[in-house]
Amino acid sequence: MKYRKFRKLNWNVSEIGFGAWAIGGDMWGPQSDDESIKALHRAIDLGVNFIDTAQGYGGGHSEEIIGKVLKERSEEIYIATKVPPKGYAPWPPPDNYDSRISFPGDYIIEECEKSLKRFQRDYIDIYQFHTWASAFNVRDEWFEAMSRLKEQGKIRAIGVSVPDTTPDAVLASLVNGRVDAVQVIYNIFEQYPQFNLLPIAEQTGTGIIVRVPFDEGSLTGKFTLQTTFHERDVRKNYFRGNNLPAVIKKVKEIEKFKNSKSHIDWSMPEYALRFCLSHSAVSTVIPGIRTVKQAEMNTQVSDGILLGSDEIDELKRFYWRKDFWHEEVAPE
Repeated sequence: MKYRKFRKLNWNVSEIGFGAWAIGGDMWGPQSDDESIKALHRAIDLGVNFIDTAQGYGGGHSEEIIGKVLKERSEEIYIATKVPPKGYAPWPPPDNYDSRISFPGDYIIEECEKSLKRFQRDYIDIYQFHTWASAFNVRDEWFEAMSRLKEQGKIRAIGVSVPDTTPDAVLASLVNGRVDAVQVIYNIFEQYPQFNLLPIAEQTGTGIIVRVPFDEGSLTGKFTLQTTFHERDVRKNYFRGNNLPAVIKKVKEIEKFKNSKSHIDWSMPEYALRFCLSHSAVSTVIPGIRTVKQAEMNTQVSDGILLGSDEIDELKRFYWRKDFWHEEVAPE
């Protein structure tokens, strides 16, 4: 496993982290806790020292499983979790949304205490907002609450998980030094962050956590027109209607391009991860991991082999800004 400096925090973080959404057991179809625990242990055995989760994954169940595993390990493991908006909130919130509605100061602190109990830990390394709006940048209440938690030693860093389609919404808080880490979707399709967010993150020393490197699984190349999803799997909606055949067609084009670049021995998941790791602003990539096999396959990519700048430029032909959660692509 290779490690990277987590920017101004100066942590040595594994290039490949553990995305813990699926082990919550409620939104990616059935999941065995025993398998989740084995996958976490195997990932840590292979050098993973960064785990990302959220209070909303299984209603805290993902945090509880991670807490059990941490009790059995002696390594230094960096834990990032997310506080969800209070009550109902539009997802994503509009640009002018008032942060005091979804993230009042007392609520941020109370929810942190709940996460600490589930982790059976005294502190959280990165406490992240699970959504964001541009108007949050000019409010002080959320920052005051987070700063209080920092002063008390209950969190070590402030993070933001930016919405899928508005990654630039957090830029002002990077420039004014209020945010230490940003979690963002960045993959062969969703290349937009490289134009604004990633360069500013490098300039400000902000850590970048890349989520969804496989576009919810499509960039693994394993989907076919016959692929179906469990009723409790959120991808049943994501790949509804024409979305699945449209994405399969584009992934086949990417695979053909990959092979033309003498990477025929690389799997599509490997290629997708190497793309993410090839940007110097990226601190860690957190593919979803729910089995021992996935832990082994994803971690083996961390070997220092990256894509060249010319190849990265050529991959811009696959740039595709889409919002499958809210829109279905039109049939051709």
